[in-house]
Amino acid sequence: LLGNNRVRAVSMTSTDGLKRGMEVIDLDTPISVPVGKATLGRIFNVLGVPVDEMGEVSMETTLPIHRLSPRFTELETKPSIFETGIKVVDLLAPYRRGGKIGLFGGAGVGKTVLIMELINNIAKAHGGVSVFGGVGERTREGNDLYMEMKESGVINESNLGESKVALVYGQMNEPPGARMRVGLTALTMAEYFRDVNKQDVLLFIDNIFRFVQAGAEVSALLGRMPSAVGYQPTLATEMGALQERITSTNEGSITSIQAVYVPADDLTDPAPATTFSHLDATTVLSRNLAAKGIYPAVDPLDSTSTMLQINIVGKEHYGTAQRVKETLQRYKELQDIIAILGLDEL
Repeated sequence: LLGNNRVRAVSMTSTDGLKRGMEVIDLDTPISVPVGKATLGRIFNVLGVPVDEMGEVSMETTLPIHRLSPRFTELETKPSIFETGIKVVDLLAPYRRGGKIGLFGGAGVGKTVLIMELINNIAKAHGGVSVFGGVGERTREGNDLYMEMKESGVINESNLGESKVALVYGQMNEPPGARMRVGLTALTMAEYFRDVNKQDVLLFIDNIFRFVQAGAEVSALLGRMPSAVGYQPTLATEMGALQERITSTNEGSITSIQAVYVPADDLTDPAPATTFSHLDATTVLSRNLAAKGIYPAVDPLDSTSTMLQINIVGKEHYGTAQRVKETLQRYKELQDIIAILGLDEL
């Protein structure tokens, strides 16, 4: 509110054709999106409108995208492992149920295949569902993912209700307001499955850096003074508001896997640095392993987890993981010698 009946608004769709003197209507409600089983197998935009040309979606049950995080009394405080069924992850860098995991890896190292494997496994092993939030990435990649999901059966075209995933896209051609809020739309759909259906949910966010980037654009448009490296002064607050809603409750859990782009590989950049403070585990995909045909190309030495502790995973698991890491580290040290001198010199 600027006073004198003037407001400054953030656009969620293209402003082409907007002109002075047009009538503005206050709907007196926040953005509300459809939730529940009707969302499975469908693609939505930030406003909860289906964009897959497969007909309308029931608006019987809707929720506002701006919501409070769960109360302290509702939180599940005992740390428990979220089994993915992917051995290298479960052994060396296990995920926390209701935790946040950073997924690092460039193009062509198997991110999409890993994501689909996780979606399949949570449906089969945990009876859960997944929500995929495409935040500010390429439209082509979003389309490729959708097609691959249909081919693999993750999206069941003949019976959409049997699908294992709902998709929400706010791609890089959309206004910054949409890219900034699309993560909240995906999270709201995930919260319904957790709180009402009492399910374990996987929430994918690709890419969390684009969420920060969109926030910086909106901040500049609103006339705020930028902080370090041109980012918005409210960076930590915006990130906290999103991340604090991703958690385990007494009813169910939302485990979030977030692709993290690191600009110029600078880990001290405020965007990735703020993201790291919220993560429980990191899964690093290695181009070298992918080039050797080893999939999933998870780097066992670079991937980390706060859950790899004796009092959480047990003595046997912890001991095995440490011995595996020692062996791999020794192999890594010997690799250069083998490459130069050959095996005979060892």
